[in-house]
Amino acid sequence: MTRPAEQSASPSVLVTGASSGIGRATVLRFARQGSALLLVARGRESLEETAREAREAGAREVLVCPADVTDADAVQNAVETAVARFGRLDVAVHSAQVMAYGRIEDVPRAVYEAVVDTALHGTANLARAVLPVFRGQGAGHLVVVSSLLGEITAPLMGSYAAAKWGQLGLVRTLQQEVRDAPGVHVSAVAPGGVNTPIYSQGATYAGRSGRPPAPVYSADRVARKVVALLDRPRRIVHAGLFNPVIVAGFRLLPPVYDALVGPLFKAFALASDDERPPSEGNVFESQPAGNATDGRWRSF
Repeated sequence: MTRPAEQSASPSVLVTGASSGIGRATVLRFARQGSALLLVARGRESLEETAREAREAGAREVLVCPADVTDADAVQNAVETAVARFGRLDVAVHSAQVMAYGRIEDVPRAVYEAVVDTALHGTANLARAVLPVFRGQGAGHLVVVSSLLGEITAPLMGSYAAAKWGQLGLVRTLQQEVRDAPGVHVSAVAPGGVNTPIYSQGATYAGRSGRPPAPVYSADRVARKVVALLDRPRRIVHAGLFNPVIVAGFRLLPPVYDALVGPLFKAFALASDDERPPSEGNVFESQPAGNATDGRWRSF
């Protein structure tokens, strides 16, 4: 990303979903660069833990701002707080997301809508708040953590797929709308399976909790992709070895894909050792005890 002369080499960064998973890993990546950070997530307890880790990792300054990204006023306040405290805002990373497993007919409407709202309306709320700031500065980068499921579908993941397809469409539109601002960038990072707590914390109406399908990336590996976009802005970057092959199969061989995806999903994306009754998981409330950078699966 092109940086004006007065901008610090270590950017000021706002990260949503900063209390767990990819968001938390991204915070720590920027912290090691000496960045100033404003952390957004629903629960203060986990945010404070992340803030402590970021300070220990070398962050220049860290602020916490508990907020739900579906609350447009709260997101606007977070952005204004970052600008007021740091003098500018160089990067905004939208990593907040919740997940639900189950057939569309089985997932309660409120749960379904919360999953979609977090991705779609959360992204829109952040974009509305940060893009005017970036335009005024003549520079800035919005990075949205999307998913492989923004380009394919899978049974029992209908709410999440709808959320991510809509989010990726919104990102594409934003990319078109900032073409008149050469220093302003909008990018997406699309991971495949990642070792984070989102799978075990998600709502489930499928009888079992989820798990990341192989090959499983570490949250830090995805965070590296996020940070690397600052120096080489791109529309979308995949973080998954087989993502291109899976997307090609979905688009070019739909009958074969549809025949295989159900059995493969049940075998490799549901936890065989974790039977569960219907649960809302962390869809409506933060679960601090389950928040962490990494989940319980092996990754590389």
